[in-house]
Amino acid sequence: MELKSLVEKIKDGYRINAEEALALCNQPLEQLCSAANELRQHFCGNAFDICTIVNGKSGHCSENCKYCAQSAFYKTEVETYPLLPTEEIVAHGKYNDDRGVLRYSIVTSGRALSDAEVDRMCESVRALRKETGIAVCVSFGLLKEEQFAKLVQAGAVRAHNNLETSRRNFPNICTTHSFEDKVAAIQAAQAAGMQVCSGGIMGLGETMEDRIDMVLTARELGVKSIPVNMLNPIPGTPYEHNKKLTVDEMRQIVAIFRFLIPDGAIRLAGGRGLMPDKGRACFQSGANAAISGDMLTTAGITIEQDLTMLAELGYHPALLGDDAE
Repeated sequence: MELKSLVEKIKDGYRINAEEALALCNQPLEQLCSAANELRQHFCGNAFDICTIVNGKSGHCSENCKYCAQSAFYKTEVETYPLLPTEEIVAHGKYNDDRGVLRYSIVTSGRALSDAEVDRMCESVRALRKETGIAVCVSFGLLKEEQFAKLVQAGAVRAHNNLETSRRNFPNICTTHSFEDKVAAIQAAQAAGMQVCSGGIMGLGETMEDRIDMVLTARELGVKSIPVNMLNPIPGTPYEHNKKLTVDEMRQIVAIFRFLIPDGAIRLAGGRGLMPDKGRACFQSGANAAISGDMLTTAGITIEQDLTMLAELGYHPALLGDDAE
């Protein structure tokens, strides 16, 4: 494969397949990352979609995802609490809004929020939309279309629901819900009028084929925001002894994802703080979005640190997606 000619084909609208994506692994890393950055620049310019999250409900999760500190199946040190009150969620949103963050997501543990919990979160979303200028995203699990529709009416613009890995590999990660359950929830959110953010975790023991298949599924679903988490092995979980990926492995992953979805937001998410450079090299290898601030159960990187780094790299904060208008 000639890398330069493939880049030009993609610029002209060509969509690579799984075989071509896998072949990119054989390209010299620096050339691959440079080509991915060229695609990022061509399709997205220097816009960078930075978002923050609040852990709106923590722990006691009924699902057995092997990577997760919040699962009730494992003994971890994670803090547990029910839904946060609207006042606390709004205060956190204002804090981020005042610092120039354009997107803010409320994330809750559990398989899915109940109807009563969804109604409470609608109150929080309405308050955020009234008191801030921030775009509100939600990560509430395997909701139904009518529940997503309520959240849209309240002012939420995007739902997050990670596929986590490939369809083939998913049963090795979780058995209390299925890959198909994930897809159904994504389609329900889209049917309700929401954008969707969906990616996965790298370092679960998956192959590069699994990673590529995950992104191809997201592409087929029309997803343009792809979170790329690097596993932070949490003591007490089945994956506590998994080997951490290297910066170069993450650079290769985000570069290949850029080739697969050239006009998307390739978003570094959980685990970025494990990288000595906090993701800087990945932001020069095709990634153009990130979650900033604290993660769900692990410390993240401050908004101020990220904004300084992005300015040094020539980026400017902007929304990427349908709400970018």
